[in-house]
Amino acid sequence: MSDKNAEAPKPAEGAAPPSGGIKAMLPLILNVVLMPVMAYVMTVFVLLPKINGNAIHAEAKSEGGGHGEATAAGEHGEKPKEGHGESSSKGGHGGKEKTSVPLSTKVLVNVSGTAGTRYLLVNITLVGKSATLKEEVEKADAQLRDVASSVLAVKTIADIDKPGARNLIRTELVSAFNSVLGDGMVKEIYFTEFAIQ
Repeated sequence: MSDKNAEAPKPAEGAAPPSGGIKAMLPLILNVVLMPVMAYVMTVFVLLPKINGNAIHAEAKSEGGGHGEATAAGEHGEKPKEGHGESSSKGGHGGKEKTSVPLSTKVLVNVSGTAGTRYLLVNITLVGKSATLKEEVEKADAQLRDVASSVLAVKTIADIDKPGARNLIRTELVSAFNSVLGDGMVKEIYFTEFAIQ
């Protein structure tokens, strides 16, 4: 009998040695669960703020430092000769006086491809050098808002989320507004509000 008691605690040769059960699988389970969580946290709290911060910084540079960039492109180099008389009557800034005129109301459009569930709300300010820009914008305000709605209504979420999308939209709107007001009236556009909801 003592032989049977001595052999009973021994596991069979083919059986696995007793382990902690779940303890052996714990590192694998933690890797499977925590890796996607860590990837999400890094994306949302580290990568996206950096990308958005750079985009906002670049946008602020293009809006705030427009004189230097436009001078390098030659845009402001040619126009002061034409508008020199107008600018000197405004205060003698040598052709660098700008007129900013906001549209009377915000432009609200459904985002294309969302079946009316998402919309884009934009507040637009037009900038130009003409002394008559304010009067022209006020006269054609309804038409300008309609043109802006037409340009914005064809944009999808993917179009709006692309890097540099706002600059592309600005270019399209400047062209559309100049077709209404006359060539060269609108030089720049500022989005004082740009929200997708």
